[in-house]
This record gives sequence, C-alpha cells and structure tokens, in this order.
Amino acid sequence: MAGRTTGWRRLVKASGYSWQGLRAAWQHEAAFRQETVVAIVAIVIAGWLDVDTVSRILLIGSVVLIMIVEIINSAIEAVVDRLGPEIHPLSGRAKDLGSAAVLLAILLAVFVWGSVLWQWWSLAG
Repeated sequence: MAGRTTGWRRLVKASGYSWQGLRAAWQHEAAFRQETVVAIVAIVIAGWLDVDTVSRILLIGSVVLIMIVEIINSAIEAVVDRLGPEIHPLSGRAKDLGSAAVLLAILLAVFVWGSVLWQWWSLAG
C-alpha cells in the first residue's frame, strides 16, 4: 500500500504521537498533573520499601494504572466535548463511565498499597 508507514519509521512516528499525548495530558488536565506528582512520590516510596519484587511491581503498577486510565478518561472527555456543547444523556454517560474507571483504578491502588503496607508493617514490627 502506497504511503503507508512501516517499520522503524512507524515506531518513531508512534512515539512522537505518544509524547504529544503525554504533553497534552500534562498541559490540559489538572488531575493528570496531580496524579503524576503522587505517582512520583509513590514510586520513590515503593523503591525505598523493603518488599519483594512482586510487591514492588504491584505498588508501582497500581499508581501507573491510575495515570493510564486518567489519560483514557481525558480522551473520552475531549471527544465528547468536540461533538458539541449541548447536553446529551449519552455524552454524560460516557463522561461518567470514564470517571468511574478512574475511581476504580484509584480504589485498586489504595487496596494494593494498603495490603502491601499492612504486610510490610506486620513483618517489620
């Protein structure tokens, strides 16, 4: 197919688009900026804790998952807002579902961190 980008060129272009997405999330989404700061602190703490590798991966993965879901939620909101300013039940549902996904990711992270810290505290004491 003529004009189709493949191989390394496609990878480079895709990386550029991903970087643009991260920059857009940082510039336009206060929640993403807040979650990034929390994630950095959490990753440092996860690196400092004396836990096994699987626990460390769970700690870090759970906070990174929040950021991933936030980006997807922001993408949904951008598409809905692009469609128009009028209120529509499906638009509201799409935004509510995206928000619910973020909430579930946060609750999962709280559960993971609570479980790992509880175990760490029990073994340390």
